[in-house]
Amino acid sequence: MFSNIFITLALLLITTLLLARFIKLPRNIWLLFMAQPLAMSASPVIVFIGAILATEMIEDPSLATLPITMMILGVASASIPAALIAKRMGRKFATLTGFSSSLIASLFALISTKIASFELFVFASLLFGVGAAFTQQIRFAAIESTQNINDVPKVLSILMLSGLFAAFLGPEIAVAAKELITSPFGYAGSFLVLGVLILLAMVIMVDFKNPVMNESIDLGSARPLRVIVKQPIFVVAILAATIGYALMSYLMTATPISMHKMHGHNLQETKWVIQSHIAAMFIPSLFTTWLVQKLGLKSLLFAGTLIYAVVAIVALSGQQVIHYWWALILLGIGWNFLFLTGTSLLPLSYNNSERHKIQAFNDFILFGFQAIASLMAGWVLFNAGWYFVILSSMPFIIILFAVTFYFFQMEKNKTIISVEETIN
Repeated sequence: MFSNIFITLALLLITTLLLARFIKLPRNIWLLFMAQPLAMSASPVIVFIGAILATEMIEDPSLATLPITMMILGVASASIPAALIAKRMGRKFATLTGFSSSLIASLFALISTKIASFELFVFASLLFGVGAAFTQQIRFAAIESTQNINDVPKVLSILMLSGLFAAFLGPEIAVAAKELITSPFGYAGSFLVLGVLILLAMVIMVDFKNPVMNESIDLGSARPLRVIVKQPIFVVAILAATIGYALMSYLMTATPISMHKMHGHNLQETKWVIQSHIAAMFIPSLFTTWLVQKLGLKSLLFAGTLIYAVVAIVALSGQQVIHYWWALILLGIGWNFLFLTGTSLLPLSYNNSERHKIQAFNDFILFGFQAIASLMAGWVLFNAGWYFVILSSMPFIIILFAVTFYFFQMEKNKTIISVEETIN
């Protein structure tokens, strides 16, 4: 019953050892590579079964995406505290704090499914989001561990690759452990196994060493936030990541309900589509470092935007499993390109002494809009249908094309020549 989970964990360990042997990066990176997917598994679990479980607990179907939305609201609301705790207490303490929140959330989710309490399940989802806010900061811990900005795209690609394991672990946990503990609607055992994996992630993080940043190289005092956010490079970075993330969440959140509840596709087919989507979010990281080196971030941004346009075309072509599958596969690939572009550009907009402030602001905006998108997904789906969900995403794809054009113009006018030299 749990064979796929054990195989995935074994592959995670083997992959970490092989990559660490052939790619010379600090030990911290490989510890994060192992711990991150274990903690990240919580999000695929909630995305996959959150709305399905909610529809069993409540009568109003328009509230089915509330657990997912609360999880993302938890991410947004905890983004600033996560950065401040990391600044004051260090990355290790902050990460362990986030993992602890996710562990407590697993316990509450288990209890809520046992007693069929929708309110407690929503609260557990919020706590999962709080934990995820700290987990999202892992990418900054990895960047700081490199001490070399030239390695940032490579490190981010490697770290994003580890999310592939979360893509398989999350849905497998949800299905394999569904009946492990008796509960009215199932899934209590899923949260028990999830809690065990999060505990394992905490054990791995014990060996993590806080990065030492040399802030003495910064010239002058830290700039006000309003000055930093007006920089063209910051505008491109935050729009690429935020719109890419929000659209991905909007379509992904609506998919399980549209497939399973509204169009009659079975749970295994729905799981396959979601699993494939999350895998597609991270598999491109195998070659995105090469793409960045050969083509630059501006081309990666254009490719991600173009893929999102193709997603809309495919999704409007039908509602068979194959249409959902191709649309979600492409959605994952496009998200990878857009998120990697935005995250790689962000460190170029701030000095070391400004990093926590900007990282907190970036994540607050990013996950705030993602929360709004996920909440709107259920409302739009139940009131206007799947096709309108897709049509309503098109204006934002057009904005992404405008951002891409702006980025190309920046490069053409040599506005970011130093940035291009740094990335390439």
